[in-house]
Amino acid sequence: MRPERLSELNGKPESAGSYVLYWVQASVRSESNLALDWAVGRANQLKIPLIACFCLTDAYPLASPTHYRYLLDGLEEARTGLASKGIALIVLRGKPEELIRQAAIRAALVVCDTGYSRTQRNWLAALVRTVPCRLVRIEGDVIVPPHVLSNKEEWSAYTLRRKMTPMLDLFLEETHEAVLKRVSLPPEPSVLFPGAGSLAVDVGNFITSLELPGKAPARGREQKLREKAGFKAALVYYGEFLSKRLDRYDEDRNDPCLDGSSNMSAALHFGHISPSLLIRRALQASGQSSAEACTHPGLKAYIEELAVRRELAINFVVHRDDYDTPGCLPDWAVRTLDLAAIHPRAAIYTFAEFEAARTHDPYWNAAQDQMVKTGRMHGYMRMYWGKQILGWSASAEEAYLTAIRLNDSYSLDGRDPNGWAGVAWCFGKHDRPWAGRPVFGTVRYMNAGGLKRKFDADAYVRMVASL
Repeated sequence: MRPERLSELNGKPESAGSYVLYWVQASVRSESNLALDWAVGRANQLKIPLIACFCLTDAYPLASPTHYRYLLDGLEEARTGLASKGIALIVLRGKPEELIRQAAIRAALVVCDTGYSRTQRNWLAALVRTVPCRLVRIEGDVIVPPHVLSNKEEWSAYTLRRKMTPMLDLFLEETHEAVLKRVSLPPEPSVLFPGAGSLAVDVGNFITSLELPGKAPARGREQKLREKAGFKAALVYYGEFLSKRLDRYDEDRNDPCLDGSSNMSAALHFGHISPSLLIRRALQASGQSSAEACTHPGLKAYIEELAVRRELAINFVVHRDDYDTPGCLPDWAVRTLDLAAIHPRAAIYTFAEFEAARTHDPYWNAAQDQMVKTGRMHGYMRMYWGKQILGWSASAEEAYLTAIRLNDSYSLDGRDPNGWAGVAWCFGKHDRPWAGRPVFGTVRYMNAGGLKRKFDADAYVRMVASL
């Protein structure tokens, strides 16, 4: 593992604790996990057990029972995989900043993986102040750690791409898949702290119960999980992408009728798979030896999406606390949308009408229905979807919050830097001014005619109707 992935967070020494504590928050997997690998190695050096802990929290108010079901399925697989390495995974329900602080009292050190949302950053900031022993962070769910890639908010994919491209091959490390020598199974939750037993969750039983966390949105009952969660399932789906769709990814990815994408967004969001592993496997499948010098058209386009675009979104979230509000927009976009607010809209819809897909546009309705039914919306349609919300809302501010709420409530990969940056792009973020027009000003415009020139939009409507 490259040393740049490790950050010493509180400057405290390791204590004479009885175990190493691995706080799982972003990397919900037992394989291809750099934070886990490092924690196992350190536990073996200290000759003490390693205990993994995940905190099940309701800190994301728009997360639904469907989202929690996907997470819990991945957690159950991770629990089994960790057990095979001699590591217990204890799942506790409550606030991570309180639970991990208590669990760290008996720990020699705490190792955590990395989440980038405001909520996750606040958890970590609280723990930096309160954890009594060494606290180490490992960044294994990005290709290049954000602080290495750039020390500022980047304006566009172009500016970030120039910095990332020379680093790509350096940060495609493989894990050792180390096995714990001092087995910690099976510890009781009370090993962590008194009272932990009452907060412990039996993931297997919880999945089959009718008490999943989260609040179902209005159309929540229409949404069904259509894919398995977890590392193993993600590898199967990705293998199909590599064998059947990678070669044409550059041409097919923008046609929602072709399903040309990798469909890895949910697995990446929930930490069920590593982006570095995805690129390594794609390089192998396409016969390429270097991500930086890649000549395969499909893989080049895929690296652009998985590495450049995804990590541009993470850069945005890391450097902006207002990433899910209109306050994150560039000055030129704010000014032009304010000026354009005087123009009458062709239609204005309420949030309930948007949510129910009751607009005059069959293509927009199909995109909304696809997200509701499957938890996914094709990337090209998501851009169109966001642009039309701007065009059919009473104000840009109302449109922005509507798009965030719908995306975070229904998309499996909602509540994620990719989603927040995607919504912001619809309003001018990471883009440039275009020709002016009513309502949009100089923010890039999209219409149904553009869809029809790109692909068979009516076939897309029929496809979604058949779901």
